[in-house]
Amino acid sequence: MAKPSSRSSGQKATVHDQKLDRANGGELHQVAEGDVPILTTAQGGPVSDDQNSLKVGARGPTVLEDFHLREKIFHFDHERIPERVVHARGYGAHGYFETYKSLAKYTRADIFQRAGEKTPAFVRFSTVAGSKGSADLARDVRGFAVKLYTQEGNWDIVGNNIPVFFIQDAIKFPDIIHSVKPEPDRAFPQAASAHDTFWDFISLTPESMHMIMWVMSDRAIPRSFRFMEGFGVHTFRMLNAKDESSFVKFHWKPKLGLQSVVWNEAVKINGADPDFHRRDLWEAIQSGNFPEWELRVQLFDQDFADSFDFDVLDPTKLIPEELLPPIPVGRLVLDRMPDNFFAETEQVAFMTQNVPPGIDFSNDPLLQGRNFSYLDTQIKRLGSTNFTHLPINAPKCPFHHFQQDGHMAMRNPVGRVNYQPNSFGEGPRESRQRGFRSFVEVEEGPKQRLRAESFADHYSQARQFFNSQTAPEQKHIAMALTFELSKVETPVIRERIVSHLLNIDEGLAETVAEKLGIKDLPRPADAAVPTRDDLEASPALSIIENGPDSFAGRKVGVLVSPGADAALLKKLLSAIEEEGATMEVIAPQVGGVEAADGNVIPAKHMIGGGPSVLFDAVVLLLSEEGAERLAGEAAARDFVADAFAHCKFIGFTPGAAPLLRKAGVDAEADEGLMVLGDPKAIAGFIESCRKLRLWSRETAVKL
Repeated sequence: MAKPSSRSSGQKATVHDQKLDRANGGELHQVAEGDVPILTTAQGGPVSDDQNSLKVGARGPTVLEDFHLREKIFHFDHERIPERVVHARGYGAHGYFETYKSLAKYTRADIFQRAGEKTPAFVRFSTVAGSKGSADLARDVRGFAVKLYTQEGNWDIVGNNIPVFFIQDAIKFPDIIHSVKPEPDRAFPQAASAHDTFWDFISLTPESMHMIMWVMSDRAIPRSFRFMEGFGVHTFRMLNAKDESSFVKFHWKPKLGLQSVVWNEAVKINGADPDFHRRDLWEAIQSGNFPEWELRVQLFDQDFADSFDFDVLDPTKLIPEELLPPIPVGRLVLDRMPDNFFAETEQVAFMTQNVPPGIDFSNDPLLQGRNFSYLDTQIKRLGSTNFTHLPINAPKCPFHHFQQDGHMAMRNPVGRVNYQPNSFGEGPRESRQRGFRSFVEVEEGPKQRLRAESFADHYSQARQFFNSQTAPEQKHIAMALTFELSKVETPVIRERIVSHLLNIDEGLAETVAEKLGIKDLPRPADAAVPTRDDLEASPALSIIENGPDSFAGRKVGVLVSPGADAALLKKLLSAIEEEGATMEVIAPQVGGVEAADGNVIPAKHMIGGGPSVLFDAVVLLLSEEGAERLAGEAAARDFVADAFAHCKFIGFTPGAAPLLRKAGVDAEADEGLMVLGDPKAIAGFIESCRKLRLWSRETAVKL
């Protein structure tokens, strides 16, 4: 357990400069001046520390005078015209947030005062690294940004689908994003981290290793926006009417449970439908199957923060849910798509500093930098300080201020007075009682570029995350690391990553090294703090352990042929709809096929345009003659082979046997292949589909 003294603002801190070999895996060494150029500002001023922003004490707030931070962040914010630098590819929807019960004990935020109250909301999901034109299923972090139009101003919870981040200090944000973007001399790869510059940066930044475990897991390739979690990432504060403070972390839990795809599947989805996530959200809302998440909060006090094994201000760490169970406080429902994508989804402006009275910030240095950066970003991207005049960004509560003029001003103060104080008694006035008040906190310590020693453990929670995964999920992490590092052309970078993995899990490191052809394992990277092996596994960190209770919200693809049993198809459709799922028909041609009873079965997809990767389970409703014909088509064989390889449940009629054989699938291979012939068999198939995947098949199939 951390000693209380390690939490004091005047604690001994690590000064991160080029002397810090231990904290950086032994890779950064002090060099003699003259051997390499000295880093400078754009004005030519030499820089002493490019790793840490200027703070008051090691755990204190970032100071406004840090000109190097401001220059880096401002330049970074202005690097794209007009596209977002990060989170460029996004998709949004309108909805509402419904409060479960009053939280007045913890916060005076108006949104949490009245049970049952509904607050308008807009949510934007996104990928981080790719451009606007990239594909949806890139391996990447997903943005999960929520704008709540409360009665006391807009509240933006600008989070991700992963609860931690790559870096501990905002001054490094331009560096991590530069490293993962297309390499500047060749402008590729697009929306991919499988290249030298990203892994070079990561290999020299041990604090990233916890996040790397998440990004190399299936969390980075979600099946749908509807099936992924959202997190506020940082530690915030709640303040009640007495200005008493509680720390808080925000979690969005999907009603339909967690679900991701496997990498081979993601690659093929990107080819078949690069708008897969967008289409999924659109179709769900248009059909009335409104996506829903529950907001849960982890609330804790200073005593808990002081006794917790890790620093709650460190954005590369989380608080396990088993240790501090999140409390349900409300639900988010998305029920309406934008009328115009550009006017709303593209022009919406999220900013971490948008909080209502009763919500406040912690000294998390990444959050402090984000609060500083977002306003500048939106001014640059939307062209004016008046971006709040756009309907999507405007508050829905009354608002009054003296700001005027400027580019795109659509409203200005009315009357003679546009300043305060004034002698005329006109215009709005501040309110100590109702206005935003910051938590009163005494800060002390040297004004230096510091990194708290309590931030120095870079491997223990990475190990905990890996140990919390099921066997298939651990295998996927190893496969992802192997694939990504196989694209790295510089051998020393690959070896450096393996040296970090040795501090997380020796078996994982050995597996990756073997696949990469590294015969002699490097020594483990020097760790500023030894990896702990006493942290208990957290089942909440596993996707498979937190899957759905039903097959609701999922989609079944039914491949039909001429002579198919229309009555059986009708029974199947009824069972699927009763489960809350949907069904789409695939046929040799879009016009459909003639069933055995002479009626036409219409189809949404032709076989070449409706591969099995688009569905959560598949059914082969084929006559024997139809199966024989389809067995000669590569797309039909791939439909079956991919569904089997991706561990999906497959229902089939006896006539489908020729296609199964040609696709290399044994009809009796496992319990995931089921003959459908009567309502009981159909019910059994639907029940099996609730598991989503038959992961035991993976040991027999190389993905």
